[in-house]
Amino acid sequence: MHTVSGGEVAGILVAVFWAILVSFLAVALARVAQTLKATTKLVADVTDQAVPLLADASTAVRSAQTQIDRVDSIASDVQEVTSNASALSTTVASTFGGPLVKVAAFGYGVRRALGGRKEDVPAEASRRTVIVGRTVSRRSARGKRD
Repeated sequence: MHTVSGGEVAGILVAVFWAILVSFLAVALARVAQTLKATTKLVADVTDQAVPLLADASTAVRSAQTQIDRVDSIASDVQEVTSNASALSTTVASTFGGPLVKVAAFGYGVRRALGGRKEDVPAEASRRTVIVGRTVSRRSARGKRD
């Protein structure tokens, strides 16, 4: 029989240890390789889906900018129309306002002159006095009944 010396046992243990270590490292490297492959596939899928989405978003932003430009031009046109209308109303008021007031006053004076003083004196029959929710003529308010 052959006896195993201490040096041979130590060599065998070191060889077994290295074999186990290399096996664990091989398994770890295989898993890292699988993770990298899955990550690469995920990035490729995200890129494939993100590019059309970014194109659509870019189109939407351009469309929104066009609409904002249109609204801005409309707002500036409305502001110009408002200032023109304000200037026109000021011009019309200063041009026709004074003369129209004078014509109305003249017409009122002519009506009063032609109508005489009949309009100034109110009719006696139309005078009424209200007493606690009841309307009576002035004669009955003094004690006489209608």
